Amino acid sequence: MRHAQPAFLNILTERPRLSALALGLLSATGFQPLGLWPVALVAMGLFGLIVADAPNWKSVLWRGWLFGWAHFTVSNNWIAKAFTFQAEMPEVLGWFAVPLLAIYLAVYPAIAAGFARAVVKSERGLAFALALGAGWIVTEWLRGWVFTGYAWNPFAMVLLGPFDRPGLAAMAPVMGTYAASGLAVFVSVAAMQMLRARQWFAGAIVAALLTIGMYLPPVAPREGTLAVTLVQPNIPQPDISDVTKFETNYARLAMQTRRAASQDGRRLVLWPESGMSDYLRDGYPQRFYARTTAMGSPSYARRRLGATIGEGSALLTGAIELEIGADETGRIRALAARNAVIALDHSGEILGGYSKAELVPYGEYLPMRSLLEPLGLSRLVPGAIDFWPGPGPQTLDLGEYGRASPQICYEIIFPGQVTYRADRPDFIYNPSSEGWFGSFGPPQFMAQARMRAIEEGLPVLRATTTGISAVIDARGVVRHYLGMYVAGRIDTVVPPAASATPFARFGNALSLFWAVLFLAAALVAMRRQPR
Repeated sequence: MRHAQPAFLNILTERPRLSALALGLLSATGFQPLGLWPVALVAMGLFGLIVADAPNWKSVLWRGWLFGWAHFTVSNNWIAKAFTFQAEMPEVLGWFAVPLLAIYLAVYPAIAAGFARAVVKSERGLAFALALGAGWIVTEWLRGWVFTGYAWNPFAMVLLGPFDRPGLAAMAPVMGTYAASGLAVFVSVAAMQMLRARQWFAGAIVAALLTIGMYLPPVAPREGTLAVTLVQPNIPQPDISDVTKFETNYARLAMQTRRAASQDGRRLVLWPESGMSDYLRDGYPQRFYARTTAMGSPSYARRRLGATIGEGSALLTGAIELEIGADETGRIRALAARNAVIALDHSGEILGGYSKAELVPYGEYLPMRSLLEPLGLSRLVPGAIDFWPGPGPQTLDLGEYGRASPQICYEIIFPGQVTYRADRPDFIYNPSSEGWFGSFGPPQFMAQARMRAIEEGLPVLRATTTGISAVIDARGVVRHYLGMYVAGRIDTVVPPAASATPFARFGNALSLFWAVLFLAAALVAMRRQPR
């Protein structure tokens, strides 16, 4: 016999569309920098209830879409700030871009809701919570690669604890981020079902376990041996592309790079994305070097870098590389750019390099340029040519300085795509330039970097132009960090890698396996439910 539901649930079911919008907004407050994870979990649980109560398919999809539209509009609000750092389009366009993007992203929660309803029909019990969790796993995975993918803020991000502990995200090594999202959805909806049935004690037990899990201290850390200096120059975003500021920017980096008295022997130096403007590769037409490169010479620029880091040091830095070729008129020019990482030793010799594979649509390249450019649209990163993507994750073997997997800025958000699985690195190097993204974007970048560390069992070293720069160990614990808009450096050692996690071995296939388990459990629960 079904109990009468609490009065506050009646309010939600009386105006389900308005409730879906409100719950979508509240669920986004669980992401950084707000971090209101209890609010997010409750909102997700209540969303599950109003979807289960929907009278027909149309209502299910509408409620799912409205929830998703509010959720993604709030959680992606930082995108609007990026439009203030370009001159090609009106700044106000940013405030339209965010809700327009959310129109598309909201399709995925609608599909998850529709999937759960298709599996469980109008049942309200545990089966529906499990089916919604399974659908959420699959749709987040789809969102991560369909139309080049946009994996920003999987719901599992609300499970991250404070900087000194991983929280419930500690499950990610055996589940992956997408499956952890599904688990969070399942637990939230199941807990709300308990409260709807007035099972107050069971609901209190779930709340207590969640709280304990969020603040449980991690296992004791291990220590590494490789000294590292991580530099945050605090270069204002407009200065990055200002030719008159290139040497000043270099001086900011160099000032924070000198070897500390306590640093003997080998040392790895990490610089951010976009801070250094010199072209370091040979072979470009001289006119490119004359405008951007110290003394108009890439060999001089490399030697200067070697002298800056000093003997016994190696440098990993963000850089720009060019693809040179003939255009349709036969003129030699830059056909495209590559957002790159270059490794150098103290003599200025290049040890290796990497090209960013996951480029930002409308940021680093303009999709459908022939259609959109005549309409006045442009990409956000300055320059007349698009960036081209690299081949994907790779491990740079730096010899005594370790084995690095570079992941430039936006790339760090993609679960299962941050390392070359056949050649496991010692650490992930995440150079970034986040002065574009206001007060919400950088904390969310930081949270996603922590999740990659937990999933892969690898430390993540973040060097950014304006913050947040950090040393994150393989447990997702932030050992050292520099806040936003401060110049500084971190001198420490590279934390050791953990053993390869199940997720490091199997990637997102592991998350999809969990989706199958959730679905199987839902089907079993349906069979056991009294008719």
